[in-house]
Amino acid sequence: MSPLIRISPLTRINGLWNVEVEVNTGRVTDARSSGIYFRGLELILRNRDPRDAIYITERICGICSTAHAITAAYAIEDALNLTVPQNAVFIRNLTFGADLLSNHIRHFYLLSIADWVEGPNLPPMTPRYKGGYRMPKTESQEVFTNYYEAFEMARKCHEMLTLFGGKAPHQHGIVAGGVTVNPDSSKIQKFLAMLDEVEDFIIKKMLPDAERLAHYYPEYYEIGRGYERMLAYAQFPTDPKHENMVVPFGLIINGKVERFNKGQILEHTNHSWYKSGKPLPPESGLTEPDIDKKGGYSWVKAPRYQEKPFETGPLAHLWVKGDYTRGISTLDRIMARVFEAKMVIGLMKGWARELKQGQPIFQPYEFPDGEVSGVGYHGAMRGALAHWVTIKDKRIAHYQIVTPSAWNCSPRDDTGARGPIEEALIGTPVADSENPIEIGRVVRAFDPCLSCAIHLIQPGRSMKIFEVM
Repeated sequence: MSPLIRISPLTRINGLWNVEVEVNTGRVTDARSSGIYFRGLELILRNRDPRDAIYITERICGICSTAHAITAAYAIEDALNLTVPQNAVFIRNLTFGADLLSNHIRHFYLLSIADWVEGPNLPPMTPRYKGGYRMPKTESQEVFTNYYEAFEMARKCHEMLTLFGGKAPHQHGIVAGGVTVNPDSSKIQKFLAMLDEVEDFIIKKMLPDAERLAHYYPEYYEIGRGYERMLAYAQFPTDPKHENMVVPFGLIINGKVERFNKGQILEHTNHSWYKSGKPLPPESGLTEPDIDKKGGYSWVKAPRYQEKPFETGPLAHLWVKGDYTRGISTLDRIMARVFEAKMVIGLMKGWARELKQGQPIFQPYEFPDGEVSGVGYHGAMRGALAHWVTIKDKRIAHYQIVTPSAWNCSPRDDTGARGPIEEALIGTPVADSENPIEIGRVVRAFDPCLSCAIHLIQPGRSMKIFEVM
């Protein structure tokens, strides 16, 4: 009988998630990804003032809250055909960039590094899997010296965000129509000074530490390849009309960049704990829980593009941009995230210096009578994020969100095709089923985020036993 490995919940990620794999002759032959939180934000938003969407959707996750704020603002602005001032474009880029840097630093050190480098024999590094570590002790100690400094750098990124966002996480600086904080020389200089410190850390410590992983674990450039199909949404506009983007929309299929068609996304739910029907586009999608559904095993829906699974993330961003095309694998995902952090710092320096004191930061607007709809697309920390909104009589009539981790962590779709992480696990070598460290390396390279604001509790049910790894 094939060994069945179930890690529930998988720790050192954002949110709760189960991963279940079958192993034959030392390799993964099947996998199931199960999000065990119920996402109810779309239901909470019904009948609310559309302006609430920015602040409520930020609560989906404290790690990537700025991404949701920007995407919700884009959706409302699209519905109103609203153009924001140039200053607002740059300030949004700066606050999102600061949040992105904080995320990428924390992912590499706090969430991922313990899969590769043996840390001190102290919590939270213990208990841990036995074996599988290759880095010499002296180098491991250097990495963990950087690990402790990474917390200060992540905090500094949040302090940068607060200069224009007021607080972190769940900032208050982004609104439909622009931003709320005027730039001045003091804020700009302080922002740039802290950005220099973060840049120094990423270039001198984080990037070399990533290269150490590649040196000691080169086979992970072949492990975790998955479908080798990627999706990227446009990221970092440089003009008010979003005609010029640092990262464009794009698909990677068979190693080539192809044009993205916004009308080709459908959400499948046959294996999700929602009432089933034919796959629907997000703008008309439904969020109707069905916890007793036969065949369901995840609260994550299965978004598909042209009926196919696509992964998303920094690797997709850089591949579409043409800055990183080495391959699609576990290590490629990790390296691309570090390279993206380095790239964004250089861009942020330019945007900060382009801010114009005394120039507008907000475009006034009014909600019309009747019905309007809009969509916001954004290349977030983990990849393709989109919000769809319908506003009727100045209230939210319909809201749907497809997050990057919905793409990456999705269950099987209506055709039975695995989600991207499920597929990436196929073929992964597992040396010891009692210590399956290899599984964590593959799945955490996607930087999965399954955070949500609501737990769904079914009264009268017995508690499940969770094994924490």
